Amino acid sequence: MSTDHTYINKNDINSEESREEVASRSVEPSPAKNDGGNSASVLSDAHGERAATPGGGDFVGRFAPSPTGRMHLGNLFTALMSWLSARAAGGRWILRIEDLDPQRSKLHFAHQIEDDLRWLGLDWDEGGTANLGPNGPYSQSLRSEIYEEFLGRLRATGYTYPCRCTRADIMATQAPHQSDGRVIYGGRCRPAQLPSPTRPLVPQGVKAATRLWVPDREIEFTDRVFGAVSVNLAHHCGDFVVQRADGVWAYQLAVVVDDALMGVTEVMRGHDLLLSGAQQLYLYRLLGLPAPSFAHLPLICNAAGVRLSKRDAAMGADALRERYTPAQLRGVLAHLARLIPEPAPMELPDLVALFSYAALPAQPTILLP
Repeated sequence: MSTDHTYINKNDINSEESREEVASRSVEPSPAKNDGGNSASVLSDAHGERAATPGGGDFVGRFAPSPTGRMHLGNLFTALMSWLSARAAGGRWILRIEDLDPQRSKLHFAHQIEDDLRWLGLDWDEGGTANLGPNGPYSQSLRSEIYEEFLGRLRATGYTYPCRCTRADIMATQAPHQSDGRVIYGGRCRPAQLPSPTRPLVPQGVKAATRLWVPDREIEFTDRVFGAVSVNLAHHCGDFVVQRADGVWAYQLAVVVDDALMGVTEVMRGHDLLLSGAQQLYLYRLLGLPAPSFAHLPLICNAAGVRLSKRDAAMGADALRERYTPAQLRGVLAHLARLIPEPAPMELPDLVALFSYAALPAQPTILLP
């Protein structure tokens, strides 16, 4: 898979060759070397650096929901597939609470998530709201000091810079045909020289996000469901935010730091985050952290082709629990995953034995009848 979008409002950048070398070295700053643009392909060897072979005891999977509402069928689908993947490999499964958004994240939603997972029969070895395990805390709202440390490491590379652009500023640079929902940052606040020898200053009282420069070249990885993926971040998103202007940590940085420090070897999640894998692999390389493997799942959509959300009451966990027994719902989910030919009540040990990456549909969406 590859992207074919045009990078909007791309600026001429000095010393492009030396900037791209950042992809082949870890976080320790060192003088950039001009290699004539022939530096190794960005992160071409980064994917799966630590990923365990299925069947190995060092396999670690995770489910990382945001506690912003009740889970729906699509969330439960991802949770079950991730759990089956870990158990089929004889590995561990982590429940991480991704409560970065202080306005929308609520503890009672996190407790509901745990209750719904237990109802479905899914247990976890680390994490949850109790923050049990050796690599905690497992709630992102409690990990700010950790993220601050790794942001410092990124700043030490000289490839971050403050950005005061508003969304309106950025949208004004988008091409008229840009209709797929993506927003590509055009570099308005990017310093003329990168890596920057000094950290750019922001006037006192002015809020600014922190952005990370990205190279104009392909990042390649192999997804366990969708196969070969190739993304040029300059064309896909441009320099991206690692900390928002209001101080909230960006998802991309938080998830990379958490997965690495928690020893996660496989990230299984929805297809909507497939291309985010490239941003995260870039961060793994910059920070000198081992990368997991990726397995992205189709998004569950209603009959009209609209992906499910937490506002879809009929597909919410509470409604599903009234309509099905746990075994019946497991059968529905297993059928959507093509692990069984027809929906039928299923026990978890039987599904563990049936789990296969090859069976999972390599398509962006699954339409409910």
